[in-house]
Amino acid sequence: MPDPLQLLRNTDLRGRIGLIASIGAVLAVAILLYSLATRTSYTTMLTGLDPAETGKLTAALDQRGIAYKLENNGTALAVDSGKTAEARVALAEAGLPGRSQPGFELLDKQKLGASDFQQRVAYQRALEGEIARALEQIDGVGTAQVQLTLPQDRLFVEDRQKPTAAVVLGGSGTIDPNAVRGMARLVAASVEGLSPNDVTITDSSGQLLWPQSDGSAGDVASKQAAEARYNQELETRLNALLARTIGPGKGQVQVSSDLDVDRTTQEKLTYARRGTPLRRTVEEEQLQGAGGAGGVAGTAGNIPTFTQQPAGAGAGSNYRRRNEQTDFGVSKTVERRRVAPGTVKRQSVALLLDTSVPPASVRALQQAVAAAAGIDRARGDQLTVSRVRFAPPQTGSPSPVSGLLGYLKWVALALAGLAFLWFVTRQLKRREQEPIAEPVWLREISAPRRLSELEGMRPEEQPTGLVPVAAPAAAPSEGASEPTPASTVERLAEEQPDRLAQQVRAWMRES
Repeated sequence: MPDPLQLLRNTDLRGRIGLIASIGAVLAVAILLYSLATRTSYTTMLTGLDPAETGKLTAALDQRGIAYKLENNGTALAVDSGKTAEARVALAEAGLPGRSQPGFELLDKQKLGASDFQQRVAYQRALEGEIARALEQIDGVGTAQVQLTLPQDRLFVEDRQKPTAAVVLGGSGTIDPNAVRGMARLVAASVEGLSPNDVTITDSSGQLLWPQSDGSAGDVASKQAAEARYNQELETRLNALLARTIGPGKGQVQVSSDLDVDRTTQEKLTYARRGTPLRRTVEEEQLQGAGGAGGVAGTAGNIPTFTQQPAGAGAGSNYRRRNEQTDFGVSKTVERRRVAPGTVKRQSVALLLDTSVPPASVRALQQAVAAAAGIDRARGDQLTVSRVRFAPPQTGSPSPVSGLLGYLKWVALALAGLAFLWFVTRQLKRREQEPIAEPVWLREISAPRRLSELEGMRPEEQPTGLVPVAAPAAAPSEGASEPTPASTVERLAEEQPDRLAQQVRAWMRES
């Protein structure tokens, strides 16, 4: 293997410049790729900030050594993605960001002699701040601003006005419609006499979140969101069932449903077959009397007696009448029921199985999925089973940006390595094709010269590459021999073998 230093010495100036440029390009690419790989990625943590508090936030992060970046003209703060939790803890310890709306602590600073108007305003501001703090604890809500309108009490009921509330939410996350409904009820329950329909909730972009029943767009969005949640939950359960039975990556379920999200109230009236007696009335009448005129004149004859019959009387009469009346009431049952939204009107389930699944198991899987999904043929539900070849699973799921950077890094390294090898190979081939002049010292060693002749020559006249052997101080002995050209060549081959090999190679090409 050739020595790199010797190879560099044998390369001309042009080759050295190309080699140095190649090494510099490789180092520049390596540095660029390293900077891209180690670049800090930022995540937006706070939005809608007051620019007056930005300095306090950055100072608290600098104290902890957390990298940050200001966005949206200083109204948004982004921190290092790997230190989001640490940044939240640091800002919470410093009491940042500050509350834009104070709470009930305002009532602790009441001055002596405050008027009734000042007390009402302070209470309203304190109530707004407490409601805002409660809303900011909900997931997806960054900041909350609450404005209340509390009318004064009136003597007459018809003159009273209803309180209203306006809420502005700030944050980068998406808020679930159910969470918005819960916030409206929370605000209504915090203010006396406030109805949820009198609460208005908007986000930082001005989009109306509540109430949603004013237009059809909100109802459509609620229907789509309910169907999406139902489809996702059912797909998760069915896919878990397939993964436990046939293994992961061998089956997939897709659900499409049609839900009835209308709020309805049902009333049912049922009559009994027999009436129910409510009141019973009984009337009785009885009359008794003589058969003809006669009897003793006077008072005794005019007073009726029931124990004795008058003398000379005929056959008497006895009249009785009984009247019984019963009032019946209609027996009925009134049932009022409120139907909750979300009833499944129709659903379709598609079951995809890999070709590696045995055909004997397809029937059993179809029955299991139909039972788990609640397929009702009478309702119009459908279940479709297909066997297709699945694509091979991927080893990981990196983000598109990180995957692209990884590919670019390896491609750039490969190109830099190929460019470096091409430049080196090109210089070596060019060096091999250049003719090497025959050195003078190699021609001079063919003619033997005595040591005395070499010593008598001046330094500039001596052959290049020869190291004259110094004459011994004493006369040589009888057995000593003078140096021959062959011994000189052997000594040169031991001392400078690379130059001798180059000259031999040039002679072989010429021949």
